[in-house]
Amino acid sequence: MLRIYKNDGINFTELDITNLVRNAWINLVNPTAEELELVAEKTKTPIDFLKAALDEEERPRIEMEEESVLILINIPVMLSETNYDTLPLGIIITPQHIISVCLENNPVILEFNEYNRRYFSTAKRTRFLFQILYKSATYYLRYLRQISKLSEQIELGLRRTMKNKELFELMDLQQGLTYFTSSLRANGIVLDKLLRIRSNQQTNHLIQIFEEDEDLLEDVIIENNQAVQMVEMYSRILSGMAETFASIISNNLNMVMKFLTAMTIILAIPTMIASFWGMNVLVPFQENRFGFLWAVIIILAATGITTYVLIRRRIL
Repeated sequence: MLRIYKNDGINFTELDITNLVRNAWINLVNPTAEELELVAEKTKTPIDFLKAALDEEERPRIEMEEESVLILINIPVMLSETNYDTLPLGIIITPQHIISVCLENNPVILEFNEYNRRYFSTAKRTRFLFQILYKSATYYLRYLRQISKLSEQIELGLRRTMKNKELFELMDLQQGLTYFTSSLRANGIVLDKLLRIRSNQQTNHLIQIFEEDEDLLEDVIIENNQAVQMVEMYSRILSGMAETFASIISNNLNMVMKFLTAMTIILAIPTMIASFWGMNVLVPFQENRFGFLWAVIIILAATGITTYVLIRRRIL
């Protein structure tokens, strides 16, 4: 999907590729090969820059050419209530345009629309880039808070009943945090490089960092560092929770096995005594009219003594 917008803070206009103007924002979402070739031709952008974000395994980085700069980061996505992942987002800055490329529609890019047109301008490409990076960092923090609340709900559920559903949800959250940790650290390297890029003569005409832009970039770095600290803390909490509940499950299993073993011993006593009295040989009380009653009394006494001993030893 190819969409082209131009926004000056007042007028938010959607354009056509045939009517491409200066300071336009080209947004590519899971583009076709024809769309990639068309954008590359119209903007004089290397096709490799446009394809970089279409590989889910691409790592965040910065690449520079004479007339374009690629900033590749990982942004967070929520696949389901307990399933979180990251996606590569490529942002390409040229002398006349800014281009974003992603495999899927994502909440970070969708934040920049006609309803929020007062807060960004496609003409201020460097500031627009930093605003996208800031929005990505805030979504990391938002999803981390959601994960924290959800982990508390899962913990309460596990305290009531040990079901596989809660354990699988806990595993999904741990997996999502692992993706977040890797992506945030890689994004941090990109942000630090952007902060140092001011003195690079090769990109001065593409990325012009003014004082307010530098403040915004520093805010992005602070938010990213905060997200790194939060994801590490939540990872430790979830890991400790998983180990704790694994120990509880193991302990509960041992208790159940101990109880079943004790019940097996108790139930084996009446069976054993009844088997002795059922043998086709001379047995006590066989001539006694109350022989059956005596046998029952012996069974109850033996069973009671055994149960008392097991209870005293805390086996039952």
